[in-house]
Amino acid sequence: MSPASPEAVAHDAVALWASAQVTALGTGDAPAYGSRAWSALPATDARRTVAILTAAEQWRRHTVRETWLDHLADTDPHEWFRIVTAEANAYARTIAGGLARRPTVAELDARRRASTARARPVTATPTWPPVAIPGRPGWVRTLTPDGRQLDRPRNHPQESPRDLAPPRYTRTARGAATA
Repeated sequence: MSPASPEAVAHDAVALWASAQVTALGTGDAPAYGSRAWSALPATDARRTVAILTAAEQWRRHTVRETWLDHLADTDPHEWFRIVTAEANAYARTIAGGLARRPTVAELDARRRASTARARPVTATPTWPPVAIPGRPGWVRTLTPDGRQLDRPRNHPQESPRDLAPPRYTRTARGAATA
């Protein structure tokens, strides 16, 4: 049978004495022991004593708990493990639902593969403006008058290149059209 937890003790004479001393000093809040605010207090200030008593009591409780846990680890390792992991288990129960709804790495990889499998080439159409080309910043794909796809920098004018434009006809002095 393992000893009871230090927190489960019905009364603790040392803790009661420390509490009575702090109450008797009647200072209200005191700065943390060893802090700059505590160091700035005069040696006769009762808040200094309250901080010392509070720190001593906290250290006493800490060492009692550590001693108890060390004894428990030697005598009942399963109970020790249950106690030291209780807070982590309680926190895990609060986040378990959210974690269960998140996709796993395998599911994310499958989604990524499926989304890239559906990729189709960028194609310009006659009724829409030029299309940006993925992976080539500043370049667009346009449709030439004869129906071919043409990649060009965005900052170039909208007119078609000379070699792709329809031929221009001019009239000669005699009235014949030439290309």
